[in-house]
Amino acid sequence: MLDILIIGSGGAGLSSALSAKQQGATVTVVGKIHPTASQTSMAQGGINSALGNVIPDSIEAHIEDTINSSHGLCDVEMVKKMCEDAPATIEWLESLGVPFDRTSTSKVAQRRLGGASSKRACYAQDYTGLKILHTLYDSCLKEDIKMIEEHMLLNLIVEDKQVQGATFWDIVSGEVVEIRAKSTIIATGGYASIYKNFTTNADGSTGDGVASVLRAGGRVSDMEFVQFHPTALKGSAILISESARGEGGYLVNSKGERFVDELLTRDILSRAIASQIHRGEDVFLDIRHLGEENILKLMPQEVHLCKLHEGINPAFELIPIKPVAHYTMGGIDVNPSLEVSGLKNCYAVGECSNSKIHGANRLGGNSLLEIVSLGRKAGINASKTLGNGEFTPEQRRQSLPTPSFATTQLEKDQEYIDGLFEEYPWEMNFYDIQNELGEKFYKYAGIVRDNNQLNNFLNELRVIKASLDDMGIGDKNRENNSNLVDFLQFINILEVGEVLLDSAIVRDESRGAHYKTAFPEEEDKLYKAHSVYWIEDGALENRLIKVGS
Repeated sequence: MLDILIIGSGGAGLSSALSAKQQGATVTVVGKIHPTASQTSMAQGGINSALGNVIPDSIEAHIEDTINSSHGLCDVEMVKKMCEDAPATIEWLESLGVPFDRTSTSKVAQRRLGGASSKRACYAQDYTGLKILHTLYDSCLKEDIKMIEEHMLLNLIVEDKQVQGATFWDIVSGEVVEIRAKSTIIATGGYASIYKNFTTNADGSTGDGVASVLRAGGRVSDMEFVQFHPTALKGSAILISESARGEGGYLVNSKGERFVDELLTRDILSRAIASQIHRGEDVFLDIRHLGEENILKLMPQEVHLCKLHEGINPAFELIPIKPVAHYTMGGIDVNPSLEVSGLKNCYAVGECSNSKIHGANRLGGNSLLEIVSLGRKAGINASKTLGNGEFTPEQRRQSLPTPSFATTQLEKDQEYIDGLFEEYPWEMNFYDIQNELGEKFYKYAGIVRDNNQLNNFLNELRVIKASLDDMGIGDKNRENNSNLVDFLQFINILEVGEVLLDSAIVRDESRGAHYKTAFPEEEDKLYKAHSVYWIEDGALENRLIKVGS
């Protein structure tokens, strides 16, 4: 039997795979898309580590900045361990060949991102995530780590709360398959694409792993905390990296006025920009004063994106921007070992996981650090527990990826998907509904929130969820059926979105990225707590668990 199944082929999954392989485990990485197309490639600004290569910095300052950004909802010990591990993480990435930019003295170059007290983000121009991802992928190939692409996660295989692998939709062949393993690591990314057309994320960031854990009886937490990036292109929602502000860019309104400190945290900046837009102002990012030569050297991708999507040259023109959904702080609830709450032999890491690092607001530059540092930790922890699962001798003999018998979960998933291929006169077009939901999530569960609007929207979403039997797919070809993938993602959007809306209603305060007009202050007595959700007897349950409990 396979030792470790890793679901998700982005930076977190590949880091986990490399560390698990180093521990001697047999590893298979399964991804919905090609590894080099994962969301990690969109992380442009840098990866935090207190190296102090430019100006004095310290691990203690990194820890303090992260804690302050979290607004009291982080696990301080987890933050300390990640920040302390950051220099070793950069050293490991360098050993693999990540081409970080260099100072004149050949040290790793660093820039300051929002919320940081120092120049702490190590970068490779404005392609940092992409270059880390490609290097990790190349390293996995060198280690002969098995990669299975274009397999969408359907459900976890669970018996007596023990995860024994997962079922997948093989997008190319059009078959439901199962892959069994002694230990499973979920690294499927976040859920910001529920804000369709109002997000920097690719369409596939639909919370597949989060939804699968809910269905399997595990727990999720802090789903209401969604970070809105302040600088996305106005017309396309394409991300303009924080590196633009880190290098000295200005935020200005239609009058040319700077209205906010550009290096404040993202939650504050997004609200400030949204306030300007609400007043009828257009908002722009201005980097013209940095000079064309410097801009092309440090931010070539931003120049290309502005020309391609807005038809402007940012070296000479203002960049029109707006804040959009970017990163999800909540996700699969895990303990300090990254083991999923409520399930055994299962771990979660990266944006799909709530490791209590980011709390109510993620510090810029910590996402890449988390996926690599904690990804390596997940691989090690999953390897340590191998052989502890209660598998039968028959299960241990099964070959992978396709065993010789069907499990109950496999049969259920085959039956459901076979039903979608039957000819039915579907009454509702889920694509139209998804576009409407994306706009409403942005409007009602966005930067500023109101309970009446949230309640109305939640009721509407539950009606849509109850009407799923009236929706389906029009394409009846089984092979390479993107229509089916879109529909399965839509189901996950509804499940994840319901928890997001309910948890946003429950939290009657403003904390970090979650801001309510009627409750503008933090309320530690009641809400310095994690909002935890699970499904019990078919119903969604929740409770608030105080930080540190």
